[in-house]
Amino acid sequence: MKTVLKHRLCLLMALLGWGGLAIQLYVILLMRWTSGASVIGGLLSYFSFFTVFTNTLVATVLSYAVISRPSKARTFFLQPWVSSGITVSIIVVGVAYSLLLRQLWQPHGLAWLANELLHDVMPVLFTLYWWYCVPKGWLRVSHIGVWALYPALYFSYILLRGHLLGVYPYPFIDVNKLGYAQVFLNAGEILAGFVAVALMLVALDRWRATDRPL
Repeated sequence: MKTVLKHRLCLLMALLGWGGLAIQLYVILLMRWTSGASVIGGLLSYFSFFTVFTNTLVATVLSYAVISRPSKARTFFLQPWVSSGITVSIIVVGVAYSLLLRQLWQPHGLAWLANELLHDVMPVLFTLYWWYCVPKGWLRVSHIGVWALYPALYFSYILLRGHLLGVYPYPFIDVNKLGYAQVFLNAGEILAGFVAVALMLVALDRWRATDRPL
């Protein structure tokens, strides 16, 4: 019964995750269409947000938790160290949004719904998924370096994209307004927060260890 309940809850969370991403894409494309802007530009804008990439990873893990058919992708994403790294990233998404971005705009309608799902609901739900469903006792401090490659690669991608297009998805990494020195300082502070969350997760993993490798 407990397994059936977990399966249904994971399915619900996966649907919420994919739903939030779909609504966000619809909102962006609709805004581009009504303003007469390029739809391709809308897609490029959509795939410039750390929130979108991370929520995609979250929804993927939850989907594989529901699908029982074995595959290399399923095996990879359901590994404790992989799911845990994604958990760190989605927690950072929620915390960074609340601290740095929430006060900058007031979305309405579908934009509000997508915003709540991606920045508030999914970080909480996926953290609960990690707490109750991901085997504990498998994490090592060395995993943090691997996890940090994801935001580092994203930051490099955004800097290159911004250099080519002159547009940055977040105000705290807008080189045009802040300059490279301040942007790198801001990125360093966020990375420090990422590492702090990662250390906390590793500590919790060891505290709740149930399936330690031999």
